Amino acid sequence: MPLNNITTCLWFDGCAEEAANHYISIFSNSRITSIQRYTAAGKEHHGHEPGSVMIVEFELNGHKFVGLNGGPQFKFTEAVSFMIHCKDQEEVDWYWEKLGEGREGDCGWIKDKFGLSWQIVPNQLKKMLSCEDAEKSKRAMEKMLTMGKMDIEGLEKAFDGQEQ
Repeated sequence: MPLNNITTCLWFDGCAEEAANHYISIFSNSRITSIQRYTAAGKEHHGHEPGSVMIVEFELNGHKFVGLNGGPQFKFTEAVSFMIHCKDQEEVDWYWEKLGEGREGDCGWIKDKFGLSWQIVPNQLKKMLSCEDAEKSKRAMEKMLTMGKMDIEGLEKAFDGQEQ
């Protein structure tokens, strides 16, 4: 099986091209690879004007996506989210600001302006939560649950028992 034969399809209500352009402006090594437009064929089913954008294919850091302008029938929910693994606080801050644009979130989760959920997670958190010392992991988890944007220093202090 080819390594990258799975493509994530995101259903939008008329803003797939805007969303794709927004995402490729945030993630390096990203690009729009194709745009397909509605034709008159099937208009009685899809209801879109011929020539309007139907599908935008794009890649974010090598992950393939399709943005489909399907209509208002379906909305994004938190049941599906995209996790961004961050090496340091600078990356956490960057993605939180660019994707959230001032919105609030909980436990590292934030919705972007299109309603898509993202998890902005420092790599350090995984190590903390999988630590064999259950008390340290518990303290890190409890601290994480109080945060919006992840604060690595705060997590590390809790993990190490330095926080009152």
